[in-house]
Amino acid sequence: MQRKFLVGVVGGVAAIVAVGALGTHLLSGTESTTELDGLSTVTVGGHKALAANIAAGRIQSKFHPLPWIGDKLTDVTCPTGLKAVAGATLTCVGKTGDGARVDIPVTVVKATGDSVTWKFER
Repeated sequence: MQRKFLVGVVGGVAAIVAVGALGTHLLSGTESTTELDGLSTVTVGGHKALAANIAAGRIQSKFHPLPWIGDKLTDVTCPTGLKAVAGATLTCVGKTGDGARVDIPVTVVKATGDSVTWKFER
């Protein structure tokens, strides 16, 4: 009887750890696909681009999704919109709790006529 209990406890703990790891993986992603519509689109160098405030807001909300992932940032800004062209890059900036500046490299992974998939480095 004790052996079955021990196996059950170990199995339960393993399941909890697996669910926690999956949740962490899903919440810690730095890739985002954003629709290019009238509210989120600007023009940069003649190309459709994701508006700087949209990218900055998404980065700030996803940079520190859980207490053990990333640093909490404030005042995230991007210098311009993110061109909807695969391979386009941009560096946004934010501040940590003690006021230190953090550079946040951003890269376009994929772009279509109506959306852009992009990621940032944590």
